[in-house]
Amino acid sequence: MSSRFVDAGWTKELDEGLVLASHNLCVISPFIKRRAVERILSHVPKAMRIITRFNLADFADGVSDIGALRSLLAADAQVRGIRNLHAKVYVFGARRAIVTSANLTEAALTRNHEFGLVSDEPKIISASKEYFEKLWAYGGANLTIQQVDEWERAVVNHLARGAPHGSVESLGDFGATGADVFSSPLPPGVSVGEQAYVKFLGEGSNRVSLSFPVRDELESALCHWALTYPANKRPTAVKDGALMFISRLTYDPRDIIIFGRAVGMKYVPGRDDASADEIEARGWKDTWPRYIRVHHAEFVAGTMANGVSLNALMDALGHDAFISTQRNHASGQGNTNPYKAYSQQAAVQLSLQGQEWLADRLQVALERHGRLPQDELDKLGWPTLPPEWAYN
Repeated sequence: MSSRFVDAGWTKELDEGLVLASHNLCVISPFIKRRAVERILSHVPKAMRIITRFNLADFADGVSDIGALRSLLAADAQVRGIRNLHAKVYVFGARRAIVTSANLTEAALTRNHEFGLVSDEPKIISASKEYFEKLWAYGGANLTIQQVDEWERAVVNHLARGAPHGSVESLGDFGATGADVFSSPLPPGVSVGEQAYVKFLGEGSNRVSLSFPVRDELESALCHWALTYPANKRPTAVKDGALMFISRLTYDPRDIIIFGRAVGMKYVPGRDDASADEIEARGWKDTWPRYIRVHHAEFVAGTMANGVSLNALMDALGHDAFISTQRNHASGQGNTNPYKAYSQQAAVQLSLQGQEWLADRLQVALERHGRLPQDELDKLGWPTLPPEWAYN
């Protein structure tokens, strides 16, 4: 197994990779041209997936070819688009990976000064494939020939009008959210927190269906600014900056669905206890009066069905899902079954693996289904701090 730096001869590297493995070719390339695509297709690759850009200005400017997309679809390749894509990665099955500055164009492969890494090492191949799969999940639906036809007409009409300056934006960008696919309204530095919890809303006796609207849950629980805990369990373990994944108990199937996330604040007695007015407005706060206040909350639009299953997390990670079960497994004593780790609790603390697994999938859900708009959160209202805390 080896890795080497390469600064020339990219056509040879591409050909050698395809000879090694013509199955399961994965390519990330912002710009693609027909001749370079035909070079790949001459090796008759199978199960080919391509991530590129769907900004029609690229095709109007000639840095990418509509014809390249046609050729790929004719060869049964699957193609998806990401906005603001800049990475260039080629993965040849499980045999080789190339991470390079070279796009899938003849200029990049034969004339430009391009630099990159060619590796047969399993760790590098696996990491490259993992990055590809993450982008692929964000890319949405596969490209269709009908879309290509429409885009070609739009580009041709634009060019036929002389490609007037300032009108290129009207062509549109049809890729997924590009450089923002890994972003969120969360502040920088807390996409992965020092602590992370799944906070449960609802009880076994009042589960909701997967068709229950997320907005209705927010209107009832006001979880866009506070998560409630029972009177006899002050949530003192939660620290400032904890990442709080917000979930609801559901039925049919019986599960817990994570439908949002926010940044938590440590519990402060007095400030974070429900007032008499708040309890009068929502009687259930008499038994659930303790708050973990949250900020920068974001929620999946639509219904609970658009969220992420906690059962799926536990099935995927087993004892590594939560801090407690992971610790018990390491020590060789105590419960290691994640399904028994959160019984009768208001929240459960995630392991680092659990946090990363859940953050990735919730991000996909937010991008796929959209976020509940800010103006909807504003309609639900925001809290008034007790007078003694209002200016502290």
